[in-house]
Amino acid sequence: MGKKQSELLSSGKDESPMFKMKELMDATGVSKATILHYVKEGLLPEPVKTSPNMAYYPHSCIERIDFIKQLQSKHRLPLAQIKIILEEQDKGREVTPLIELKEVLFGQNGSEHLDKNAFGRVTGLSSEDVDKYLSQDLLIPKEEGRFDPEDVAIGRILRLARDLGIKPEEAEYYPRFAKEIVAKEMAIHKRLVKDRSYEEAINVTMELTRVARAIRAYIIDRVFQKQALSQEIFDDKTTDEVR
Repeated sequence: MGKKQSELLSSGKDESPMFKMKELMDATGVSKATILHYVKEGLLPEPVKTSPNMAYYPHSCIERIDFIKQLQSKHRLPLAQIKIILEEQDKGREVTPLIELKEVLFGQNGSEHLDKNAFGRVTGLSSEDVDKYLSQDLLIPKEEGRFDPEDVAIGRILRLARDLGIKPEEAEYYPRFAKEIVAKEMAIHKRLVKDRSYEEAINVTMELTRVARAIRAYIIDRVFQKQALSQEIFDDKTTDEVR
């Protein structure tokens, strides 16, 4: 046999060659572990197995992996959101507007992610602290077990709150009211995108996201400022010192 066995296999009607794991690794520059993870997460199709120890991947995986790498490096998107984009692309839809929407929704916090142990080291939180904040929804990583720079920033704030004596259960109103607010926003979103085209719905969602974020921050800060101005927050302390 002069040709590689992989070249004798085809990946569908276009008779494109299929690749062994090593060949796919060489063609894409990603590791075996990464490829298997992509398959597990549904980002790549299951390989064709010709025997228990022999599997072949379609030629389309090369372009797909390159696209995943681009979405991770350039757009800083988590895998769960990349999967949604790939699913829309598989339906034949133009995904550029969707990528822009995902950037608005999820930001560009950088590609570096920490596991729980590393997160604890850089934030000064113990494993028990992290578990407690996760269970109280005061710490909400985009991907389970993977903490991005935004998580690290809030983790350090939570450590400060802990050191000030604020218990996690005393801050439970933040996620509780946040869920109520988001539920109302989603109801508005549903009404606004109803009967719109795919592209129009994406544009409306982007604008609504910007509007909602601005209003949330403004209202909460202004309510706090008004409350602080309407009373002497150190009244009790001043009275005690005078006595």
